[in-house]
Amino acid sequence: MPFISNGTTILDNGAFSVGLGSQILISEATASASSSIEFTSGIDSTYDIYQFEFINIHPATIRAKFQFNLSTDGGSTYAVTKTTTFFNSEHNEGGSSADLTYRTAEDLAQSTSNQNLVRDMGNADDESSSGTLTLFNPSSTTYVKHFISTSNTYFYSGYTMNNFVAGYANTTSALTNIKFQMSSGNIDDGKILMFGLN
Repeated sequence: MPFISNGTTILDNGAFSVGLGSQILISEATASASSSIEFTSGIDSTYDIYQFEFINIHPATIRAKFQFNLSTDGGSTYAVTKTTTFFNSEHNEGGSSADLTYRTAEDLAQSTSNQNLVRDMGNADDESSSGTLTLFNPSSTTYVKHFISTSNTYFYSGYTMNNFVAGYANTTSALTNIKFQMSSGNIDDGKILMFGLN
């Protein structure tokens, strides 16, 4: 029997179904030549999953990297220890070049540095990046905090680049804040939405 959607489940073939959770918009922020975007409230024990959707993030500086960091102290510091992975696929507009590569320069190993979500962004008028960052159980005081991100960007030299990032914040303290910024220059334009999933 083929799998079909019945509007209330992801998959339903009569034998099993997987329920769709609710996505609740908590907060949103729009950049305008902003040095960073911080979410300073709303990350708590209300939801087990928090999803950040970044839409048409546009850097002021060519080849800037869009990145994030986390806080456990209400935003006084953004320096949570992280271990991560980063790989990307890319394909150019002319169809003459394609690649799938693990990027060791973009990952972290027990580092408090910012984690890159997107690398080498274009800053021309029509260039931007969009994607999601999902953070799991940030208020847990038992486990480390896992996260995954997928995004697509208009790479500065005429490529589409799909970025894949995953890792964990190596802390058993509750996370309270998240901060997004560029590796250099401002976030010239774009929007970030924060959702809770249940």
